[in-house]
Amino acid sequence: MPLPHVHTHHRSSLSNKSSDYETEDETIVEPDQGNVLSHIISQLRPGADLSRVTLPTFILEPRSMLERITNFMAHPETLLPMPTIDDPLERFVSVVRFYLSGWHIKPPGVKKPLNPILGETFTCYWDYNDGTRGYYISEQTSHHPPKSSYFFMAPEHHIRIDGTLKPRSKFLGNSAASLMEGTAVLTFLDRGKNPAKGERYHLTQPNMYARGILFGKMKYELGDHSFIKCPENHFVCDVEFKTKGYFSGTYNAIAGTIKNDQTGEVYYELSGLWNGEMYLKNNATGKKDLLFDATHAKHTPPLVRSLEDQTERESQKLWYSTVQGLNARNHEVATAEKTKIEDQQREEAAKRAEGNVEWHPKLFRRVRGGPGGSEEGEEDLDWIINAEMYVLS
Repeated sequence: MPLPHVHTHHRSSLSNKSSDYETEDETIVEPDQGNVLSHIISQLRPGADLSRVTLPTFILEPRSMLERITNFMAHPETLLPMPTIDDPLERFVSVVRFYLSGWHIKPPGVKKPLNPILGETFTCYWDYNDGTRGYYISEQTSHHPPKSSYFFMAPEHHIRIDGTLKPRSKFLGNSAASLMEGTAVLTFLDRGKNPAKGERYHLTQPNMYARGILFGKMKYELGDHSFIKCPENHFVCDVEFKTKGYFSGTYNAIAGTIKNDQTGEVYYELSGLWNGEMYLKNNATGKKDLLFDATHAKHTPPLVRSLEDQTERESQKLWYSTVQGLNARNHEVATAEKTKIEDQQREEAAKRAEGNVEWHPKLFRRVRGGPGGSEEGEEDLDWIINAEMYVLS
């Protein structure tokens, strides 16, 4: 996959001060944004589907969801060593560390990424210090309901990730929730009892909440349980992303366990802050060690082809004018440019319906699951990379 002439997007790292933990996730609504909020309120009822509600541009992150997914591949120091660990339990712990390392990467305040349009794509790559490369390919494979399908591979490190994100948004009074359904399958191609399939790990995501959308300070939280499972070795990690209560609790706290789902034995307990220090306690010895320190971690942004080399449907080129408006805090321009793209999408859908034309993704194909299928156990992905489209080199 040739990727000539690259540019990088360097995003500011999080503050190293613990006192910034709470303020970095807050957005104060400006006076001129009140009318926009009133417009949204008029569209909402408790339990309403936010995918059909027009959101104000001031809460939009200036990148597409397809690009935001790359946060989880942005720490090569947690990603690349995983398959080299021989002990199965310690290898599983390394997967948990990798999984938890990406949540701190976000813009300040409460920001929602741009909703990808049907057929939108985003590709990028990382050049690693050892001279190898990691590749990421994604496509919006469904619009109603929204589905973002993605693929990552670091060939020389025998790491592959297939995933489909299926976000559902709900209005919950003074909060908005993004229910992050879908799954990811992490595969170590040089491990496992079946060389044809490798050693697989199944990962889910926590839900995201924007608190105070109608009054007060807007606050970003992760909440609920997510799971990391390795069926072959019978390991499971249950991570609870805790939301703060009205009168007690701490923002951004996590808790969890790593256990054997056959015997029930609990090996480790998790604690800490997902945007700070996270710890792992060994239940056998009582020893507590630092698992990952997001406070001082520096992520590695991906490299992306220049806009001149991108097609019209690639995320950064597609949303360029919208993003320019967002970055300039010119909400009129951002809204107008965003509306153009959404209107174009509706027109395309109407033409397909009129001509009875079924849409198909360009880069992904249906999962061949079911008993005996080549992707048995990966049915929840719905779509998987069409390997015939690419030759990784």
